[in-house]
Amino acid sequence: MSTGKQLAGLLLLSTALTFPAAALAQSTGAEGPPPTEEEVPDQELTEDVDAANDTVPGDIAEEEQQAEPDISIPGGTIIVTGRRTRDVTRASPQVVTVLDTESIARTGEGDIAGALSRVTGLSQQNGLVYVRGLGDRYSLALLNGLPLPSPQPLSRVVPLDIFPTSVVASSLVQKTYSANFPGEFGGGVVNLTTRAIPTEDFVTISGSLSGDSETTFGPGYTYFGGDYDWTGFDQGRRDVSNYANLQGFFDSGARIGDPDVNVQGVLQDLNDPNLYLLQKIGDLPANFSAGITAGTSLDVGSDGMLGIIATASISNKWRNRFITKQTAVNEDLDLDTDFREFTTDNRVLTNALLGFGLEIGEHKFRLTNLFIHDTLKRASLDQGVDFQDDDEELIQDTAWFERQLLNSQFVGELEFGDLSVDLRAGYAQTQREAPFEWTFEYVRTNNANDPFGDVFLNTLDPQRGGAIVSFSDLTEDLYYGGIDVGYFVNDWLNATVGYAYTDTSRFSTRREFDIRASSGFPEGFGAFRPDNLLGDALIDFAFDPAAQAEAGIGPYNLTIFETTQADPAFQADLEIHAAYGKINLRPFETLSLDVGVRYEDAVQSVEAVEVFANPLGSTSGTLLENDYWLPGGTLTWELTDSLQFRASASKTVARPQFRELIFQTYFDPETNRQFNGNPRLVDSELTNFEARLEYYIGGGSRASVAGFYKDIENPIEVFTSFSDNEIVSGFANAPSAELFGAEVEFQYNYDLVDLGGWFESQQLVAIANYTYTQSEIKVGPDDIARVFPFADQPATNFFDDGVPLTGQSDHLVNFQLGLEDLDRLSQFTVLVKYASERVTGRGAGPLPDIIEEPGLTVDFVVRQGFEVFGGNELEMKLEARNLTGRDYEEFQTNGTTRIDINSYDVGRSISLGASLKF
Repeated sequence: MSTGKQLAGLLLLSTALTFPAAALAQSTGAEGPPPTEEEVPDQELTEDVDAANDTVPGDIAEEEQQAEPDISIPGGTIIVTGRRTRDVTRASPQVVTVLDTESIARTGEGDIAGALSRVTGLSQQNGLVYVRGLGDRYSLALLNGLPLPSPQPLSRVVPLDIFPTSVVASSLVQKTYSANFPGEFGGGVVNLTTRAIPTEDFVTISGSLSGDSETTFGPGYTYFGGDYDWTGFDQGRRDVSNYANLQGFFDSGARIGDPDVNVQGVLQDLNDPNLYLLQKIGDLPANFSAGITAGTSLDVGSDGMLGIIATASISNKWRNRFITKQTAVNEDLDLDTDFREFTTDNRVLTNALLGFGLEIGEHKFRLTNLFIHDTLKRASLDQGVDFQDDDEELIQDTAWFERQLLNSQFVGELEFGDLSVDLRAGYAQTQREAPFEWTFEYVRTNNANDPFGDVFLNTLDPQRGGAIVSFSDLTEDLYYGGIDVGYFVNDWLNATVGYAYTDTSRFSTRREFDIRASSGFPEGFGAFRPDNLLGDALIDFAFDPAAQAEAGIGPYNLTIFETTQADPAFQADLEIHAAYGKINLRPFETLSLDVGVRYEDAVQSVEAVEVFANPLGSTSGTLLENDYWLPGGTLTWELTDSLQFRASASKTVARPQFRELIFQTYFDPETNRQFNGNPRLVDSELTNFEARLEYYIGGGSRASVAGFYKDIENPIEVFTSFSDNEIVSGFANAPSAELFGAEVEFQYNYDLVDLGGWFESQQLVAIANYTYTQSEIKVGPDDIARVFPFADQPATNFFDDGVPLTGQSDHLVNFQLGLEDLDRLSQFTVLVKYASERVTGRGAGPLPDIIEEPGLTVDFVVRQGFEVFGGNELEMKLEARNLTGRDYEEFQTNGTTRIDINSYDVGRSISLGASLKF
């Protein structure tokens, strides 16, 4: 990637805009102390709080008068309901949960996905947040109220594990739909708001060291790659443009089998042992992270303030997985294959941010420029048995997955008395590159009649070995613009109207090449290790008939087959025009109604891009043109001063993700599974209902109970099939589904002042939540499923009536018990999380579904603050994770027999971090 040019362009963009924005402090794996009142100014929560007096009625609990977290969402401020409380959870006209800086820090999680998994009804898998058992396709992620593209091919929602917890001032989770948010709101929205303007100069330096029992100081695999791999940036060795023959072939529009293609030259360009020669490391190093954040502010005019925050950080983590991978041949789960895979991942995450904020009177402007670069370097070795022929196989994989996010966004919040205008605009680009992704396969027959029966051979023949290399590239651009206008009519009526435009464009290519030898290839050559098997000497020898004749070998030659020739590239686009109107009506002091409707007109297309001079005329395109009216409303009734009731209803949609529409094979390194898209998918439509009771005890303590129901038309589900003995997951619309359940949440803060002594300043904090969810797919005998490239089929060929939706756990439990000092930073927190088993994929044919069992995990976090060097703030943090040693399990079972699809030991981990603020 031309990272330097992109960064330069980003910085130029930041200086070209008129108004700078509030910034984002970057993660280092060890969060600094929460902002003080001097660092983060008080933010106004509502439009109906008296600005002159800024008073709150005397019956409001003291903690509800404290400065609330900064929240930036479409439509501007959250308008309170009923009493003028400053508790955001209680005040919002919708069902929300807000994690402020302190709540996020208490979890000790290094990324926002982990912190959000502690919220009622939320779980996360591979960085993607699931709301109430619904997959990430039913969730929406925003940054400062603006959408973000995803660098992950299998998700339109950006993985939240790339956002460290210290980069956000607050995280709002809204589970009931309101018209100011986009209509793709099946389960909920997660809105991250960047930190507010600092009012004093500061510099924070932080870092951490960590390790786990399965990886650190133990053996692992890697390959050299390049000198700068530890930074997550390639030094140019993986840049295809540096290889004249290979780049020339890609640019020519020729097919690899055309007579004028220099196959020998392409093979020599592909051959770089530094990119595929597997090496064993005796002692894997500890994980580390380090970073620096600085902020300053200055007065502008008589009533203005300008703030600047800049940050940069890097984290480098290693992970070993010894994976059991099995497949079944029938519904009795008799084994078809049985493999053990040892995988070592080295993940490097680097971040940089330059942010500005400007406040002039009641007007606020933000400009946030964010750069995130996330690289996964993978090396793995599989060994197992294929029971179809009883051959043993040894498979080596090396890969480099490089993801990048560039984002610039502007937010202007203007206040003109009773009239407010909210302006938002942004541009974001994500990229994902996976160059030189290699697979080498060696086979041992164990046949006594085979002279090489006891040797692993790779004869570059599908019957006994192979060498495959692929190149993947994805670029997605997103443009967003929106305006919201709100008017405070009177004490019982507020109105907001808005318009939003989103244009998303993704270009994706994948070229896979299978290197093969003709029948004269000497079997003895197959015993060579990969760097000799495809070394320059053997490549030259394969194209030199005279040398072969002189050596009495062959004749033979090397050829290349492109397995992705049918659909190597795709262009995907989604354009949405949206307009909405909503009102907040309060006919009585204790009763309010927030109701609105959103109109969305969307055009989504996926088209195969011809990369060859002689086009193939692919038919795997998609065009979805739909418009929707999406109403939503929530009634809030304050039954007493401490008890309120909510009821809500809405209609929303869930569009297919780009990757699900693209008929192109993709390997997901996290799930160890191949996926293929289906161009015949259609939108899902949801009808949502919820009712809940909320009881506010005082002192920050509260309890709530809720019930919810969702009816989903045409839900998109994952099914599993086999292709050449490999598990391949696909996507199809099920006819319909229902989801319902209940939530219980409780938080209790208990001051220990009565115990005296050391306990006088201590507070016991107990937070518990439980979510029960049930879902059911409905399939009738006459229902049809449309899966490309096959003819329409009965839906019962893909789905069983009554089975749950994929990704849905029946039970989610979170529990936190902590001891906190009210006078200084000192926290001890035990965190317990449990999720019951959930379906991750449908079984192929008669095989049972693939099940994941997250199970129970127990963590312990200690945070302690000190004053050092004349009053500078030092925070130390100790984290102990997965104390029960819970492993990852993904399997199939028929009740009597179980096989493991993707199961491995996770181990226990420990981390020690520190941050020093000057």
